[in-house]
Amino acid sequence: MGLVDQLVDPLGPGLKGPEERTMEYLEEVAVECAKGIANKKISLKKEKGLMQRLTDYVMGIPFVRKQIYNTVQTKVMKQTKGLYPAPLKIIEVVQTGIEQGSDAGYLAESQKFGELAMTRESKALIGLYHGQVACKKNKFGTPQKEVQRLAILGAGLMGAGIAQVSVDKGLHTILKDTTEEGLSRGQQQIYKGLNDKTKKRSITSFERDSIFSNLTGQLDYSGFNKADMVIEAVFEDIHIKHKVIQEVEAVIPPHCVFATNTSALPIKDIASVSKRPDKVIGMHYFSPVDKMQLLEIITTDKTSKDTTASAVAVGLKQGKVIIVVGDGPGFYTTRCLAPMLAEAVRALQEGVDPKKLDALTTGFGFPVGAATLADEVGIDVAAHVAEDLGKAFGSRFGGGNVEVLKTMVAKGFKGRKSGKGCYIYQEGTKNKNVNPGVEEILQKFKIPVNPDVAKDSDVQYRLVSRFVNEAVMCLQEGILTNPVEGDIGAVFGLGFPPCLGGPFRFVDSYGADKLVEKMRKYEHVYGNQFTPCQLLVDHAKDASKKFHK
Repeated sequence: MGLVDQLVDPLGPGLKGPEERTMEYLEEVAVECAKGIANKKISLKKEKGLMQRLTDYVMGIPFVRKQIYNTVQTKVMKQTKGLYPAPLKIIEVVQTGIEQGSDAGYLAESQKFGELAMTRESKALIGLYHGQVACKKNKFGTPQKEVQRLAILGAGLMGAGIAQVSVDKGLHTILKDTTEEGLSRGQQQIYKGLNDKTKKRSITSFERDSIFSNLTGQLDYSGFNKADMVIEAVFEDIHIKHKVIQEVEAVIPPHCVFATNTSALPIKDIASVSKRPDKVIGMHYFSPVDKMQLLEIITTDKTSKDTTASAVAVGLKQGKVIIVVGDGPGFYTTRCLAPMLAEAVRALQEGVDPKKLDALTTGFGFPVGAATLADEVGIDVAAHVAEDLGKAFGSRFGGGNVEVLKTMVAKGFKGRKSGKGCYIYQEGTKNKNVNPGVEEILQKFKIPVNPDVAKDSDVQYRLVSRFVNEAVMCLQEGILTNPVEGDIGAVFGLGFPPCLGGPFRFVDSYGADKLVEKMRKYEHVYGNQFTPCQLLVDHAKDASKKFHK
């Protein structure tokens, strides 16, 4: 007899209410089942099938069992890098149950569960869960006017992605581009995204077409006079964004919110040409938009609370996890990522192979290696951001030579989107080889290595410490309002290791004093790029100070 023998479908309305009649029906089925057991028409013993009998026979051979345990353990270690203890404990528990009987297995299960509940990984993941719940609420209240009509400028990868997650949730969306070809590519991208869901049977073809009908593609500003929000996703150039905001403000209604999807340009600089800066806000989406959960909303000192409430409401409708941060070069996420990528370029210049660099990064818990991440972000984008933030923050944001990235761009090595970056990408194959052209560039820009800071663990902590230090500095400067949003932004937007719970949880568990000690060692070699911020130093001096209580 199984845990569930029969299921009944809920009944619709009839002579009696649906709930009352469904309960009666359930009772009737249960009574019939009981009668069947009493009459011996329903057997309580389940006969084992051929496959089950074969499995039992094979598992009865000690050598075979040992091979199976080893194979499973190897696969788990490959996937988790040993950073998540739960899967390994599960293997232990199953092994105990098979070798020593079910009673011993159940006892081991309860003991291992208790041990796992007290691990730092458990605390980190539980913290992320609670943080995620908190970041799915609109703490700015209900906006005065609900956003029902959305307009998006730019039908590129980001613009089309934003449009897809909008029409998907019933928002009537205008997608505008400057060329017929660009608009067509964007519409095809959206249709393909919806059609993939149809192939996976998560939506029907009728639902796909119904959702797609929420989209209007066009080359002019018609219909913008009825828009409740405009999101621009044009090229990352302040002059282009100024031109766009002036054109849009000439046609949109007074209540319409203007949101800019920029990854690094300060919102106040973009809003400087606006006639209504209180209606201007940053909405930084992450690529690919339909898969990445995070939305970083950026407010200036002139952005109204109602504008923020509208932006958060739209993000929540799109299914996003939202952090709201203060304005400044790079905001929060890009500002944390930039110094880490600068350090990755330096490691490459010191002779660390791209594949080795990726292995070191994923070995620490990042889902994507640093070299691969640079390719995914786009080498041209990374170079552009590195230059902009270098101007804003000076030598502190240095590391690898930005000319490495510029030379790659000049040779057409822009990352995955161009087919070549640190790696060569080919359609239909997952295996990627290091780009020989990049090896030549790195040889040209090769720098000497200091053996005191070149061990594998040193390279890992050089990358991570710069990320974490910048996150803590963002809290210190008020870019972040709390550590929870800092952890959520880092994990869901940048792939910071979930097993560590985010940069602030990592400082609490690893120890601010130990991290500062490592940074001082690197500071001695590389200078102010590793100078710990004051808030981190304060936590290092006082062990009772924690970011999470």
